[in-house]
Amino acid sequence: MPILKDITIGRYVESDSTIHRLDPRTKFLSALLLMTAVLIADGFAPLLAFAAFLTVAIALSRLPPAMIVRNLRPFVWLFFFTFVMHALMTPGSVLLELPFADAAISREGLGRGAYFSLRLSLVITTAALMTLTTAPVELANGLERLLNPLRAVGFPAHEMAMMVTISLRFVPVLIEEAERIYKAQLARGADFGGNPFQRIWRLVPLLVPLFVSAFGRADRLAVAMESRCYRGGANRTTYRELRFHRRDFGAATAVVAVSCFLIWLPWNVH
Repeated sequence: MPILKDITIGRYVESDSTIHRLDPRTKFLSALLLMTAVLIADGFAPLLAFAAFLTVAIALSRLPPAMIVRNLRPFVWLFFFTFVMHALMTPGSVLLELPFADAAISREGLGRGAYFSLRLSLVITTAALMTLTTAPVELANGLERLLNPLRAVGFPAHEMAMMVTISLRFVPVLIEEAERIYKAQLARGADFGGNPFQRIWRLVPLLVPLFVSAFGRADRLAVAMESRCYRGGANRTTYRELRFHRRDFGAATAVVAVSCFLIWLPWNVH
């Protein structure tokens, strides 16, 4: 389970970089727009162009590149599964026929598998970059401000923003809890080795204590908030008022330009 420590989604790394100083609304909308553009764009060229843009953004955030790369390790199985499924199910020039199944690996399938795996990794990295550079309180305030117009139709903007923020904050907490339970069971003689299928089956006993711990933490958090007379929603003020600055307009302009560039590149026009 040490690989779980590499998941950075939901964590915050404090710094004084250009990306950190952006308004949380700018970062949230920019991440959403960029991920949408990556999912719409077709072909390796747009993905490579976006990877170059993401590299610049990581450099501006002053985050260790090794941290960003390690964040992808827990998702290697997902990339592998995506690659294999496309390699086997995409028709085209057959490179290898599997004797034990009515399937074959095609040249086009390898290309599509690599393409979708790369696109998935870029989406995950974009989401991780947003959470790594945005404090949880700022993220909650930004989401609430973005959802405020929906209050006119009865939408619980504050509650939704708080729920999303708490969910993100629970990710690293649950990872640490899973690591603790894993080490405790290893100390009691549990065996988590074997082939991939055996490892998955042997991890099932971790789920019960992990879910019990998660529900217990959630219940204690609810009691703590109620005991402090926490009331969200209307008429609640914040210590720091969010304001857009020139850097936010510059970043938003760059994101919109990159998104349009990815979607309407000449190589995407047929």
